[in-house]
Amino acid sequence: MDELLAFRWFRSIDICGNEFAQPIACFKSIYRAANSAGLILKAHVGEFGAADDVREAVDELELQEVHHGIAAARSPQIMRWLSDHNIQLNVCPTSNIMLGVAENYGRHPIRKLYDFGIPVTINTDDLLIFNQSVSQEYMNLYKSGSITAEELNEIRLTGLKSV
Repeated sequence: MDELLAFRWFRSIDICGNEFAQPIACFKSIYRAANSAGLILKAHVGEFGAADDVREAVDELELQEVHHGIAAARSPQIMRWLSDHNIQLNVCPTSNIMLGVAENYGRHPIRKLYDFGIPVTINTDDLLIFNQSVSQEYMNLYKSGSITAEELNEIRLTGLKSV
């Protein structure tokens, strides 16, 4: 791992796949090495699991960003903790709806997460599967009335800061 990281080919590290495949702590040594190499630490977690799963992943792996993370909206304590620690959630609304973890755009948890002061970004999960561009994701939320144009612009700026 150290030899691979020494090439400086990567900017970040991420875990994708089944959120429950194995304990998150199994990845701790890999994430420590990535952190030492200056990579941005991310993981897919909290789309299907509980709010506590999001907190555990952030704690164990010292994450700066979480892909999905919408399960955190079920716990005011976890949302406050994420906000206090400035942990960014990269949210994919259409994926969440099509997979049945969010009811619709108007009731999507991104509204609650945003209101708690958690930095959120709007993303497309897999264009070939979910058939939504990032622009369409923004429009879906705007047309549903769940997020205003001004708030969407703030969210856009949050995403630009992390590039």
